[in-house]
Amino acid sequence: MVLSRLAWFVLCSLLLWNHPEPAFSQPEKLERMTVSYAGVNSGRGPLWIAKELHLFEKHGLDARLVQITAGTTSINALIAGDVDLAITTSSAVVAAVLRDAPLSIIATSGSPAYKLLAHPSITSAAQLKGKVVGSSQVGSGADFAIRKLLPKLGLTPGKDVTILPTGLSESYKRALLMFQGRIDATLGTIENVLHLELAGQKVNVLADLKEMGVYVSGTDMSTSRQFLKNHPNKIRAFLRAYIEGIWIGLHHRVTSDAVYRKYLKIENPKLLEAMHRTTFVAGNVPLKPYPVLESIQSDIDYLTAANPGLKTKKSTDVVDTTLLKEIENEGFFAQLRK
Repeated sequence: MVLSRLAWFVLCSLLLWNHPEPAFSQPEKLERMTVSYAGVNSGRGPLWIAKELHLFEKHGLDARLVQITAGTTSINALIAGDVDLAITTSSAVVAAVLRDAPLSIIATSGSPAYKLLAHPSITSAAQLKGKVVGSSQVGSGADFAIRKLLPKLGLTPGKDVTILPTGLSESYKRALLMFQGRIDATLGTIENVLHLELAGQKVNVLADLKEMGVYVSGTDMSTSRQFLKNHPNKIRAFLRAYIEGIWIGLHHRVTSDAVYRKYLKIENPKLLEAMHRTTFVAGNVPLKPYPVLESIQSDIDYLTAANPGLKTKKSTDVVDTTLLKEIENEGFFAQLRK
């Protein structure tokens, strides 16, 4: 049965604000699983949809979601067994695996379409010489991306440009620091540009990382090899619920709008439309969430070049998509279209 736009709006309103019992029949016993996620941004849409529409329960999972913003902290929690699956920057996972941590990337939740944003007084990359570029934290995806980008613009990190870890994982909040005089530039998205414009602030876009050939570390899903071996059914259940969340977000914008209103406190229709377009329609979060091997290999190459003592590996040594392939081969994606 295909629900009308109004019906979806009513359903989402009920689920998001009243938290009723799921309307579908769920397994008598739910398997518990603790999942950490990093930044709070539009890319978390499918995760929030899965939570609010009880998709985890539908697939037999009691998923406990916890936010851990720092990639290294979430990886340490994963290694310690405090969380079962971590949704965090692939660069943090790669760094751990290169030091022989028994982890695997099993899927992706996409990567931001980063641009280099600058204060309106700065109109070219050359003018960044002697300036401060804000990242989130040392070793984060944004930090890696900045360090990869600057040399392509003729700038040497630490010499021509100071990279300042701001401690802010949300790119919009980092962008606001430009108007407080704390930084001169940072990485952000077109959504951030629109958000700033709606707030009466203008920024200059100095570079597009994709056009510059800079692979941005994705926000990937990782788990320990032991958990992957001992609890494959939990991983399958999580992936099915998450993929269904992507599908619903793509085809029912009222649902994505509802979760963005709740979790991001966004009400502006233009900004909500932009978030839905970039996250779901443009495929920043792909329906088939296979990790981008080129991005992971880029992280490996960067880290091993900067740290000669690390073991060289291939992206295929870090990634294990066995369960994701099983889900695709069993026809799960085709079932979503019915």
